[in-house]
Amino acid sequence: MSRNSNKIPLFEGVDRVAVILYLLLVLSGLTCITSVSFEDATITDFFSFSRFHIKQASWACIALVTALCILLLESRYYHMYAYYAYAVGVLLITGTIILPEALAPTLNGAKAWYSFGSFVVQPVEFTKITVALAVARLMSNYNYSIKKLGDLIHVGFIILLPLAIIILQNDTGSGIVLCSFIFVLYREGLNKWICIPAIMVAALFICSFLFTPLFLLMILVLIFTFSNAMMIGQWKAHITFLAAIALGSFTLFGISTIFWGQALSGYGCLVISVLVAAAFAAIYAFRKHITPIFLSIGLFIGSMLFVPTADKIFESVLQPHQKLRILSFLGIMSDPRGADYNVNQAKIAIGSGGLFGKGFMEGTQNRYFVPEKETDFIFCTVGEEWGFLGTLWVLGLLCALILRLMKMGERQEEPFGRIYSYCVASILLFHVLVNIGMTVGLMPVMGIPLPFLSYGGSSLVAFTILVFIAIRLDASPRNGLMHVR
Repeated sequence: MSRNSNKIPLFEGVDRVAVILYLLLVLSGLTCITSVSFEDATITDFFSFSRFHIKQASWACIALVTALCILLLESRYYHMYAYYAYAVGVLLITGTIILPEALAPTLNGAKAWYSFGSFVVQPVEFTKITVALAVARLMSNYNYSIKKLGDLIHVGFIILLPLAIIILQNDTGSGIVLCSFIFVLYREGLNKWICIPAIMVAALFICSFLFTPLFLLMILVLIFTFSNAMMIGQWKAHITFLAAIALGSFTLFGISTIFWGQALSGYGCLVISVLVAAAFAAIYAFRKHITPIFLSIGLFIGSMLFVPTADKIFESVLQPHQKLRILSFLGIMSDPRGADYNVNQAKIAIGSGGLFGKGFMEGTQNRYFVPEKETDFIFCTVGEEWGFLGTLWVLGLLCALILRLMKMGERQEEPFGRIYSYCVASILLFHVLVNIGMTVGLMPVMGIPLPFLSYGGSSLVAFTILVFIAIRLDASPRNGLMHVR
């Protein structure tokens, strides 16, 4: 059958490498879950539906059926109904907040689940799919340009609306995953100078716990001054600018100490001097028509205003256990039996595996001491039972699938398929980095599953849908999709 038709056979054009990588990851996950959830040697108990591995195997079968259904659907449907799917996704996560506990229970401190008897479903996992579809649909319009402020605001709204709702659910870890779309926006032409503030805000938020506002402001002044000097030159003028700020701050502090009884702190004096210097810099840039200086001033003022408000954000937005995890990760506090316990036990489990591991079902650390061993800390089982070589195997499969998705995106002629494939790759990459990072102590602990390996029906089915929509779009005819305003 000609590939110019959108009605293609089930497996024609399907990226078999991506499918094989997916199957290997699912089988690896089932193996790990079987090891940590099964303790008895009787065959009867082994096949009991009360076991995690049997439940996960059932979900894997459902996921495979779902994957086949996705391949059967015409690719144009994903483009046509992207906005409708997005609306449904937003309604689903909103429902968990407004519905009573009987239908939307609070689990692990987050009201982010639906309960159907003995089954619970986390809708945020499926909302990631709808957000990816909506972003791909919007950005694939003929008249869309990432360089237009209005268009950038539109795509920002699509991403930030569900993010805000997820934070209200008290499921901040899952919400942060949507921040991974910054990679997609950058791939599609987002100015790097717009990406920098997002990275700087995250860095400032962390640094605000380690350093005083005065020290942070001094660092910001140095960073922005020298970055300007590298962009436009005139090093002598920029050094003079720094000297003027320092002289103004010391002079103001001296006057305040002598005449007003030190009414102004050192930080206050520096703030006043910097704002005055920024005003003079703006006037100079306007007269000389130096546009980059205006951008730097705007970024600097935004960063400067964020520094004193970081503590308020920390106190008002984050939950107590999240605060403890961040403080523990930064080394500000130590709680071996509390906030540090999970990570300490996880690192012991991974380290005890050595090069080749202890063998299937031979892990003791992850079985008896590691919390959440079937879900958030499933990578500990890989490290302890499969060893260093096993961790390389799992990481290799995950990286290969992510790279394959990116390749699938690059070879597509239609923007919708390309953007969606990069959305999926970004989501998977974020999950992998955060989950494995928190397991080995490089990231704060967040409730983010490891794709295809962690136990959970919602997670497995959602990741399957994410990946196989990308596979279906890649398998579809190159000119099958129509742009829609």
